[in-house]
Amino acid sequence: MPTAGAAATASAHDHEAGALQPGQVIDRFRLEEKLHMGGMAHLWRVSEVNHAGDSRLPLIMKVPRIKGGEDPATIVGFEVEQMIMPMLGGAHVPKFIAKGDFTRQPYIVMERIEGASLRPRLEHAPLALDEVIEIGSRVATALHDLHRQHLVHLDIKPSNIMFRPDGTAVLVDFGLSRHDHLPDLLEEEFSLPMGTGPYMSPEQVQFVRHDPRSDLFALGVMLYHFTTGERPFGSPDSVRGLRRRLWLDPVPPRALRADCPPWLQEVILKCLEVRPERRYQSAAQLALDLQNPTQVALTRRAERLQRSSTLRRFKRWFFALGAQPAPAHTKASEQLDRSPIILAAIDVDNAAPELLDKLRESVRRIVMAEPGARLACASVMKIARIGMDDLVDEDGRSRHVQQLVGLKHWARPISKGLNLDEGRLTFHVLEAPDVAAAIVEFARRNQVDHIVMGARGASGLRRYLGSVSSQVVAESDCSVTVVRAAVPQPPADEPG
Repeated sequence: MPTAGAAATASAHDHEAGALQPGQVIDRFRLEEKLHMGGMAHLWRVSEVNHAGDSRLPLIMKVPRIKGGEDPATIVGFEVEQMIMPMLGGAHVPKFIAKGDFTRQPYIVMERIEGASLRPRLEHAPLALDEVIEIGSRVATALHDLHRQHLVHLDIKPSNIMFRPDGTAVLVDFGLSRHDHLPDLLEEEFSLPMGTGPYMSPEQVQFVRHDPRSDLFALGVMLYHFTTGERPFGSPDSVRGLRRRLWLDPVPPRALRADCPPWLQEVILKCLEVRPERRYQSAAQLALDLQNPTQVALTRRAERLQRSSTLRRFKRWFFALGAQPAPAHTKASEQLDRSPIILAAIDVDNAAPELLDKLRESVRRIVMAEPGARLACASVMKIARIGMDDLVDEDGRSRHVQQLVGLKHWARPISKGLNLDEGRLTFHVLEAPDVAAAIVEFARRNQVDHIVMGARGASGLRRYLGSVSSQVVAESDCSVTVVRAAVPQPPADEPG
């Protein structure tokens, strides 16, 4: 296991990135062009020497600035990134290629993401609301993927967010991150809050580094800035300044931007709650609201047009004075396990009453066992692949609205029995020619953890064509529970 002490010793060798030259070969990588000169690291475009094969990724090498008197946190942070990057995968992080040892030349080689970071968009804030919402949804989706990989980023800000050509958000710079399965060198060796001042969560200010909801706070800061053109807590450069966010709430976005809709203010201010348990409990739940604004449950947050009263701020200050959070023993992945998204796929038009009742009971038991769960109830309105659709019935009533009403009627006993409020229950009518594909795509897009759906009884047609439920089971990335109604048995022959 690498240690900060070993890294500090290596700094005596004066591995200054500025000494490197284009054309130089380090291990199997040739330096082509210096792309960025940062305070903590330099970035080089590199190529792989004697690379075999046709599918070559564009590569970038990150080389730390290590010289006499350098901030030791920079060295430890680079060690942390070297440890973490090989543990991560998927489209939301750069692909890890190789790393160099501190005893020779420290570096990380990774996939180079084309294009600029999100940082330049700050210069154009406030942005169009559609762009703010799109940025928030894509970044929340990326965050949830990283959280599921046992990582809390802890330095979410525009300069650490990039986008692939297809719009997929990519998160970079893991020097301040914490991984459930790795030692936290920063926590072990330093006693100051770690992060970037404007984006740090209250718990980070209080030295808590395990909570994925810290990243949601940082995303809330970004959304606030992109919406209003202002930072909600300014740019503090001292611990005293950072602690002000424990009691001083931001000016509501609608007070700074008149066309900010109440639902968006609700989302942003929920992200910026001081106590993590009052924020969104997972990035997937945040993404779900951003993608479905009509489903956002509005509270008093949405109505605010000014900061809290002086008396309320004084009370917050008094209780925050000297307060420290209790030491936590949970991991990032455990917080996600407590906050799943459950999708109930309901055929409100065609399912038998017995099946609908059994589905309701199954969903109720699952949600009852997960106090932090979000329940999304969805029905698919099948439409033709080609040609015109009948969007109304013979009485002229909207089929879409009828299905929505049917969903709410089906879910009413669950919502009342489990007191599903605060936006924990949403309804979605999907229009698609392929029912199974629509369910799978909705689950994938909204990072659903568990699908619960019904299956009709056996029939020759179902055996021949295959069933919707079997297709969903085969194609889904998450758990699927298929519920069947009891098949009635034919009555026994009466005695002759």
